[in-house]
Amino acid sequence: MKRFRTSWILTFLFGVLASSVVLSTPIGVGALAATAYEELDLFTSVLSLIRKSYVESIDDRTLVRGAIRGMLSELDPHSSYLDPEEFREMQIDTRGEFAGIGIEIVKGELGFIEVIAPIEGTPAFRAGIQAKDQIAEICPTLRPEGWNADCRSTKEMSLDEAVRYMRGRKGTKLTLQILRADWKMPHPYVIVRDIVKVESVSGKLLEPGYAYLRIRQFQERTDKDLRNILEALRRGAQRGAAVELRGLVLDLRDNPGGLLEQAVAVADLWLDSGVIVQTRGRLESQTQIFSARPEATEPHYPLVVLVNEGSASASEIVAGALQDQHRALILGTPTFGKGSVQTIYPLGDGSGLRLTTALYYTPSDRSIQEVGIAPDILVVLSETAPNSDGAAPDAVAATPDASQREKLREKDLERHFSNQDPGANAASPQGAGSSIEGDAQLARALEVLKSWTYFERLKLQSQATAQ
Repeated sequence: MKRFRTSWILTFLFGVLASSVVLSTPIGVGALAATAYEELDLFTSVLSLIRKSYVESIDDRTLVRGAIRGMLSELDPHSSYLDPEEFREMQIDTRGEFAGIGIEIVKGELGFIEVIAPIEGTPAFRAGIQAKDQIAEICPTLRPEGWNADCRSTKEMSLDEAVRYMRGRKGTKLTLQILRADWKMPHPYVIVRDIVKVESVSGKLLEPGYAYLRIRQFQERTDKDLRNILEALRRGAQRGAAVELRGLVLDLRDNPGGLLEQAVAVADLWLDSGVIVQTRGRLESQTQIFSARPEATEPHYPLVVLVNEGSASASEIVAGALQDQHRALILGTPTFGKGSVQTIYPLGDGSGLRLTTALYYTPSDRSIQEVGIAPDILVVLSETAPNSDGAAPDAVAATPDASQREKLREKDLERHFSNQDPGANAASPQGAGSSIEGDAQLARALEVLKSWTYFERLKLQSQATAQ
């Protein structure tokens, strides 16, 4: 399973060293092995000193996993160790189904965890939780390890911690102390956890013949859900009468990525041939070319893809493929710029290793690492635009703080890979737009769909490329 994602035992260390030996030339093997064992000797010496002389007794498990985390922290911002609980959470996110209460959250201005919105039909929705509610305290029925009180304030909690405490087994209870704008004191809400299904795709008709699709995250069933929604939009437009689409907006804003295979499948929906993405790594198995197939390709109607600085990884693969193949116009602001591939390795104790194993390249052989995808049509908003479907930016249990998501890109992360491709960001915007009431980027996208001038130009570019 490969994954793009918006943040290690001794046997692994030996495995890395052994692999290095195999890949090196015979002349340097002896020196490399000697250096490797000298470093391991240093590591065991430090481990021994800590066990013997540290002011408190620490178990070996804690020390080894701490060393593993430290080792991976020296690599790049996307390689990490996942303890068994984190590994399970990662698998849950890719499936889009978990046992919890069903709310979307951010870190609020007051410091508390703030509810963006309850997901309709979930335990939180049925309990009466509302958008803008401040979760002052979380009170699980069973205290997590390390808690010395029944409840804990969310002011000191990260989003990941809050998600972990609110998720749990189906049928178990959770109490949230909720502050609302007109309340002086928090009110307790007792919620019974249930299975929550997060839809990665939503869609609607903007106008007769013009469709809107939003992908929040690339999960295991994203391509199938996308096809089903497209078919439903065609069938349901006029009481069951099939309607031909005249244009479509694909919204990838604030989509942090997900599964590589799903990004390829989504791009393939609008491409009938040619390269979608290439991956290149040190190992032969990590160097691959993914190409489009002619089967089940959508008709060649005008297509606009919305992106912003929160569009990362798998989102950038889709946008880059459709842009390079002149199949769509990209509208919005430059994307995050994450051009690396992470492979997930399950480990024996239920934990996992997320390791950067390759870089990916768009069909025109450009890397978007650090620079992102430059939109064909630049539309900058003065503030984060609301989603046109009324949902929070990412339909998952935790959403990065919106202000941070606007500021940070791949190039801002420590130890990120630098882009060595001088032409990686060569695309130049055709124009700029200003914020208007509502969703200015979506309004501009619909305007572009109706303007055949852009798409006649796109058609000519495609024909020139083919020749």
